[in-house]
Amino acid sequence: MQELFWYQYALIGLIFVWSGFVRSGLGFGGAVLSLPFLLLVHNDALVFLPLIAAHLLVFASITVIQNNRGKPQQGGTVDWHYLRYLLLIMIIPKMVGVFGLVTLPSALMSGVIFSIVAVYSLSYIFNRPFQSKSRVVDTVFLLLGGYISGTSLIGAPLIIAVAAQHVAKEKLRDTLFVLWLVLVAIKMAAFVYFDVDLQLIHHLWLLPCALIGHVIGLRFHEHMLQADTAVFMRVLGSALLLISLVGLTRAVLG
Repeated sequence: MQELFWYQYALIGLIFVWSGFVRSGLGFGGAVLSLPFLLLVHNDALVFLPLIAAHLLVFASITVIQNNRGKPQQGGTVDWHYLRYLLLIMIIPKMVGVFGLVTLPSALMSGVIFSIVAVYSLSYIFNRPFQSKSRVVDTVFLLLGGYISGTSLIGAPLIIAVAAQHVAKEKLRDTLFVLWLVLVAIKMAAFVYFDVDLQLIHHLWLLPCALIGHVIGLRFHEHMLQADTAVFMRVLGSALLLISLVGLTRAVLG
């Protein structure tokens, strides 16, 4: 990460607090709900994706282990059977997407990310999340979600559109966490193979930022299981649409 102004570092820290919050609170969104904001601070996805990926590996692992400690006789909080099904479908497009990420220009990749997030935001605003009603559509959504996850770690809404219909609500978050762990481990291996800068020095101060959000998100998740989150998602979608339009405008104007 090149030298930035102090306020840019401050904004990045706040965004990683937000990233930790939505990841543990919703079970997804650490990338899709933070990457557009990060790209407005510094327009290079390959700078932030290794940071987001490492944070997911750390905090998702801790959460799943804690939630399953002493619960094997109860079946745990992960739907392992459906998890295997997801991985079998998604693994190949995931690999194709990873290759696309490290070969496409950063400006083009940023434009793709903003476009995808804009579409997602409309589904949140109108409370019309992506849904599938057939096995064929399920497969298409998972293939696309795997590819998008490979390119930018923001394929979660498409994947959740399928998983949420087949996994019990109380097991959905941790099942997704284990899925993200596998997919992100593949991406991190690709980063190392292609000699992408993992921004190791910046983990020293961004991990504590993400930890603050993570702890707050864990408490939020317990309340969310009992509450209607439609209003929250509508506000969130509006903010994402605005930020995506700003990002696309900047990309077009150069």
